[in-house]
Amino acid sequence: ARAFGLKPFDGVQLVVGPLYHAGPSAFSWGSLHVGHKQVLTTRFDAEELLRLIAKHRITNTHLVATMFHRLLALPEQVRRRYDLSSLRMVVHSAAPTPTDVKKRMLDWWGPVIWETYGGTEGAATIAKPHHWLAKPGTVGRAVRGVKIHVFDGEGALCPPGTPGAIYLEIEGSQFEYWKDPEKTRGVHRGRTFTLGDVGYLDADGFLFLTGRQSEVIISGGVNIYPAEVEAELLAHPSVGDVAVIGVPNAEWGEEVKAVVEPAPGVKPDAALGEQLIAFCRGRIAHYKCPRSVDFRERLPREDNGKLYKRRIRDEYWRETGREI
Repeated sequence: ARAFGLKPFDGVQLVVGPLYHAGPSAFSWGSLHVGHKQVLTTRFDAEELLRLIAKHRITNTHLVATMFHRLLALPEQVRRRYDLSSLRMVVHSAAPTPTDVKKRMLDWWGPVIWETYGGTEGAATIAKPHHWLAKPGTVGRAVRGVKIHVFDGEGALCPPGTPGAIYLEIEGSQFEYWKDPEKTRGVHRGRTFTLGDVGYLDADGFLFLTGRQSEVIISGGVNIYPAEVEAELLAHPSVGDVAVIGVPNAEWGEEVKAVVEPAPGVKPDAALGEQLIAFCRGRIAHYKCPRSVDFRERLPREDNGKLYKRRIRDEYWRETGREI
């Protein structure tokens, strides 16, 4: 509570995510223990969230990137209808948030949006609003008692700015996965452990995420990080949600594919697919851009906002008879 500036007996927490998930649960308990009223929801609805903030004068809440994207998709007249001036601290985690999406949320809600990185295994970083504005895209610096290490494929520490596997060292922390000693051993390297993410530290010790180790696309021997491509595609007004995956390619090993959930009212067709590819090629290196775009009515997400990307990717690899 101290770390996030929660004032004893002075605040109202809006619980939007499921309480069985570490993020919403931790911030609900944290605010409850300093005497904050709790307002619980049973499902996420973008306009209803705004209505509840205005009605209950919400001061704190925990959200995820998908919720930001759907809030920003509301018509301008709807977004202006509600008084959100009571907000003091909105924290988000669980999945990467595209830089463009977060900038737009900060423009709308003001400098009240905090970010964290970590997992049930342990918290790692906090990015306060002013830190993020100074270093857009960062998930923050290590919290007290935590050290962050970034290793390359040979096990050597990466220099600042060079992506690698992120490992955490948390003072006094030991854990094991329930009845899974093999997985427990697999994530540990000495006193450090990984949550499976790839990223880099800058010269000031701020952490930036570039993707998941299990989701890196290797095309022609070059690593492509889906999170970067997804962030660019989400900036297009016709995209409601997107998963970027690697699919089989006989020559290159893998190629980049975007699986898109269109924004409300958008009709998906081949022309839109070509438009999205061209949009991407105008913003990032061509080799990172999708070679093809498929459309889905709805992409599968967990209750905590994380995309079931493995489920989508497996469909394409299953057709080849190969496993990943």
